[in-house]
Amino acid sequence: MKQILGIGNALVDALVKIDNDLIIKELCLSKDGMTLIDTPAYHHIVQRLEGFEVERSTGGSAGNTLLAVACLGGAATFIGKRGRDSNGKFYARERGAQGVQPIALYDDELPTGVATTFVMPDGHRTFATYLGAAATMHAAELREEWFAEAGYFFIEGYLVQNHELIDTAVDLARQAGAKVCLDLASWNIVEADREFFVHLLKKTDIVFANEEEARAMTGLPAREALEALAQHCPTVVVKLGAQGACAIERGRRAEVPAVSVPEVVDTTGAGDFFAGGFLLRHAQGTDLERCLRQGARCAAAVIQVLGTKLPDSVWDELRHEQ
Repeated sequence: MKQILGIGNALVDALVKIDNDLIIKELCLSKDGMTLIDTPAYHHIVQRLEGFEVERSTGGSAGNTLLAVACLGGAATFIGKRGRDSNGKFYARERGAQGVQPIALYDDELPTGVATTFVMPDGHRTFATYLGAAATMHAAELREEWFAEAGYFFIEGYLVQNHELIDTAVDLARQAGAKVCLDLASWNIVEADREFFVHLLKKTDIVFANEEEARAMTGLPAREALEALAQHCPTVVVKLGAQGACAIERGRRAEVPAVSVPEVVDTTGAGDFFAGGFLLRHAQGTDLERCLRQGARCAAAVIQVLGTKLPDSVWDELRHEQ
């Protein structure tokens, strides 16, 4: 099986549990979405969270997807940019231990990006994302040889705002014969840059969206959006939250229910882990329903913990078909 290569923002997640949305309103964040913040806003949040318990973990959408791929036994490689600071060292150490092969780019001036993640009691999360060094990754830094062994190339939608970088990366992936895979990331990101997403879909082999992202892209409810997106992309996956997931691939449809869990602790990484599970099975040539089922199992596992670190025993279970 060829490697699954991904590109995205190399971020550290700073996870904060809250019991109401007052601080989200105070900080003018998009509830249940992702808000990009600048350096002063980031420093303000750091000061505002003094006294809060903050748990640190590796983050970034593509990084989380590749984490799932690696822990399931696949070959995963990640392209990302970080700073030469303590968060950058933490990120490298954690990702290496997780089995993700890094292609590291560095910024000598800016710090590693941080996604401050506010987690509500129902597991829903709101991101205030400071990209830091990640935002300085540019097309000229990409190398053709990085794509040579890739069977799949995964792009997180949070990076799509850098049009030249993404167009260049997609072209390199397609020249190498890799399947291009795109996660739409967040409904507000799609709304802000819909025209470019439409352009990108025409060069994409597999697209992942949740219900809100699918609606932002098409203006339609999930199952109708599935059909609409399939006009542009050979394989479309729409995640339906507690209702499971549905997909269409060259006219073949499949749908699976969500895996029930005793308690939802934190939905951070759920969509990313779903994509990782789906892609690994897809790369192994399994049928569409089994790909969806593995995605659902991975998503169910990660929402039962804070952050994205699962016990080895859970990964052992996930590696075996059910």
